[in-house]
Amino acid sequence: MDRDYPSTHGGNYDGGYRRQVGKRPVTDYGSSMVQWMRNRQPRYKGASKVEIERPSASYLANVLPPTARPQNPADAIPAKHLHSSLNKARHAVNVVRWTPEGRRLLTGSYSGEFTLWNGTAFNFETIMQAHDVAIRAATYSHNEDWLISACNDGVIKYWQTNFNNVKAIQAHHDPIRGISFSPNDTKFVTASDDASLKIFDFSGGVEESVLTGHNWDAKCVDWHPTKGLLVSGSKDHQVKLWDPRTGRCLTTMHGHKNTLAKTLFEPRRGQLLATCGRDQVARIFDLRMMRDICLLRGHEKEVSTLTWHPFHTCLLSTGGNDGSIYHYLLNEPNTPPNTATSIPPYDSPEPANAPAQTVYPAHRLQHAHDAPVWSLDWHPLGHILASGSNDRVTRFWTRARPGETECFNDRWHLGEAAAENQGAWNARAGRRSMREEEEMELEDEADGLVDQTMPSKQAVLPGLPGLSLPSANNDGTSVGGAQKFPQGAGNLPPPPPFSLPGGIPGMDQARFAELLASGKLPPPPPPGQGLPPPPMLPPNFDFSKLPPGMLPPGFPPPPPPFGAAAGGLPGMGSNEGPGGGGAGVRRRGPLPSQQESLKEEQRKGKFRSVR
Repeated sequence: MDRDYPSTHGGNYDGGYRRQVGKRPVTDYGSSMVQWMRNRQPRYKGASKVEIERPSASYLANVLPPTARPQNPADAIPAKHLHSSLNKARHAVNVVRWTPEGRRLLTGSYSGEFTLWNGTAFNFETIMQAHDVAIRAATYSHNEDWLISACNDGVIKYWQTNFNNVKAIQAHHDPIRGISFSPNDTKFVTASDDASLKIFDFSGGVEESVLTGHNWDAKCVDWHPTKGLLVSGSKDHQVKLWDPRTGRCLTTMHGHKNTLAKTLFEPRRGQLLATCGRDQVARIFDLRMMRDICLLRGHEKEVSTLTWHPFHTCLLSTGGNDGSIYHYLLNEPNTPPNTATSIPPYDSPEPANAPAQTVYPAHRLQHAHDAPVWSLDWHPLGHILASGSNDRVTRFWTRARPGETECFNDRWHLGEAAAENQGAWNARAGRRSMREEEEMELEDEADGLVDQTMPSKQAVLPGLPGLSLPSANNDGTSVGGAQKFPQGAGNLPPPPPFSLPGGIPGMDQARFAELLASGKLPPPPPPGQGLPPPPMLPPNFDFSKLPPGMLPPGFPPPPPPFGAAAGGLPGMGSNEGPGGGGAGVRRRGPLPSQQESLKEEQRKGKFRSVR
């Protein structure tokens, strides 16, 4: 379930106050998971003991995760728009992938950048330049330890979970359109515009075999979740099944009449295969019958992508070139009025020769995006669907809450013009809301930007670590913890020589002889030798506190303590004042401001200034 929390952006690094921008939707699934774990029981004992939700807001506490009700796939249909996330420098979003633990969403853009979005508050977290050209495919390993990505240059990169790039291989010389791991993660397969499939050993990054047989560009590929079986789709309108051990094509299916866009095995049982293409139809094949059993109709333009629900084997979502997102329930045909209803081949007396059943969308998001939808991916818990589009926006969709009906009459379902005519959406307020969301994303991106350049090394004063030598442009600031040498401290007068030729100036010679005779003064050294070294005084000794007469008249006073000149050294404490902590205590100077670093980068032209 989702809740709205006010934005917490109340201050910046300089201590000022920043204007709060609206509210940020937050999806909290913790209470639903806790309630399900407290009340769940083995499935052979029946359904959960929690009362089923009814169309009332009071039943919000009874909402359970989709995995708790495997027999009710309609409850998991994401009909509500949650949030639209966009970068400061906008580019088409080609790939969206949830991290295995579901805490973040990873997007790959046309500019070759990886962007991480928070999976709960949907705000920006970080961005990095992963490839030099457009990212076309990315997938996580089944053991959740590795990520591999492919780009237009035919380069494949290995990434750890902390996005440390450990290897890059030149797999193809043409753009790579699809990539998939084997069930045990020891191998992976790629599909490229050079009309070939290649199988690589993951640990060594070595090409093992090349699968040829398509007559045109290979647009997609997928590895069966449990078996040694590959499926690929091509621009030659063909769907091929391959044996990865021998590299032999097992069969070719000719159901589609245009370029294939996506082929995907059902991840739970692996008995079904979904395909879609530019013929405006998605097809479901049964691998046990080696034929298509369902035709998913309803799209008015090309079907560009599709994805299976992680728990419900009969729930399928598709994205179209017109920006629409449709959700299909394979066990509910949802036949429109005045249209003949078809039966599934399983119910026919001759299943091998019966026509495929036609299934229509159970729910339509006709205006989900303003451009083709390139990628769809479900949250691992199955309660949020993420979509990436050519309109350079990443959007999040979730289930409607009990009793909520306003979400079905918004601009995403009706369009801006129809929603404005019905009073469900205001163009001016919508533009203001979009502008506020952009400002929030810009602030999040500015806050998440970390200046990683190390400070330049400077010469330090010998004997005092951390204190640099005086420079012409001394400003007294702190750079990386090294303190500047104060002005004037290098021109301190040297201490005077301690000698008594002919006695102490200003003192009567008779008085001086009397003091020597009484033993109050040490005898002078033998001729030809200087005075013995004076005794060591404590640090910062104040000669003004000496008793009267201890410093003879005319005796030159010693220089002030080293740290007392020019107001003391930065970072060196004193005995006085609150929290002084004694002399010689190192104090940390102010760190450089990230806001100033961001402004410096903007002046260099690396980041666009805030509008």
